[in-house]
Amino acid sequence: MKTLNRSLPGRTLPLTAAFAFLALAGLAARPAAAEDLAKDLFGAKKLPAVAAPQSVGFYSKGCFAGGVAIPLDGPKWEVMRPSRNRRWGHPTMIALIEKLSRDAAADGWPGLLVGDISQPRGGPMLTGHASHQIGLDADIWLTPMPDRKLSINQRENMSATLLVDEKTHLVKDALWVPAHMRLLKRAASYPEVERILVNPGIKKKLCDTVTGDRAWLRKVRPFWGHDYHFHIRIGCQPGSPNCKRQEATAPGESCDKSLAWWFTEEPWRPNKNPDRPKARDVMTMASLPAECQAVLDGPDPASAEAVTYYGDGVPVAAATTAPILAAAPPPARASVSGTEALPASVNAFAATPEIGIPLPRPRPGN
Repeated sequence: MKTLNRSLPGRTLPLTAAFAFLALAGLAARPAAAEDLAKDLFGAKKLPAVAAPQSVGFYSKGCFAGGVAIPLDGPKWEVMRPSRNRRWGHPTMIALIEKLSRDAAADGWPGLLVGDISQPRGGPMLTGHASHQIGLDADIWLTPMPDRKLSINQRENMSATLLVDEKTHLVKDALWVPAHMRLLKRAASYPEVERILVNPGIKKKLCDTVTGDRAWLRKVRPFWGHDYHFHIRIGCQPGSPNCKRQEATAPGESCDKSLAWWFTEEPWRPNKNPDRPKARDVMTMASLPAECQAVLDGPDPASAEAVTYYGDGVPVAAATTAPILAAAPPPARASVSGTEALPASVNAFAATPEIGIPLPRPRPGN
């Protein structure tokens, strides 16, 4: 048995396994039928692929290996909707969430209610998000953690607090507190974080009320939804050569005409093609980067507990009896290069024929 020291921000995660490294290209691939829906295949996986941490593809079209889980309970967080099994992410993302929980508590936020991060191996989801596919996205509720431990039933059924009026698109002042601003500012302060998506009403509230240092507002981007949670997106991590980065946010605070656009009629007009299928409902394995077949077929760890990361320094040992798989050429599908950034507006809504990565409706800014 060999020991692999997996580096995380501020600590090292010891990983015991029957092998120290599995190159994704070397995993023996069992080709899925080209017509298989990727969401069904990735949605069926209960555990991550044991390999060196690696994100493949783009946030809304990809997968990842070597993921770890955040524990259901932590000193300053609780995972919501646990039955979805979306508490998995790249080790850097999981470490960042746990760090945010501690730092936010020091700032006066009682604790984090953690929403969806990713499926164990990423990929398109059966329901909900179009992004969250490569282990680098996470949702955090804007409802503070209660002063009691929530039961599993409560975590599955408790409603979040909606902070934005659906008609005016403005924040409900009776619900907004300074601690909300401090939480968002803290999340934006981390260099790993490239974007924080919030409802346009929340962005406007920040633009109208933040004093002193406002540079962090550049990372806070308005987007549809996100009225009860905020969405953290970190950049491609070292060791992920096939991760497709997103173009940097526009300079400045974005408290300008690009924000004013959200308070016109245009963003809220009915969809002209309401019956158009969502990308996840048509995306097959043939649509994904070639490496995702190897991720799908990679070996399981011994258990979920074996690959759960504890921020208090408790070791995580991922044991598997699976042998090193023989090298095999990946299926002949288009791979995604990480050398060129995609437009900042790329997220996950309408299919783009040239590259097959969904895009939201056009909007000013990025």
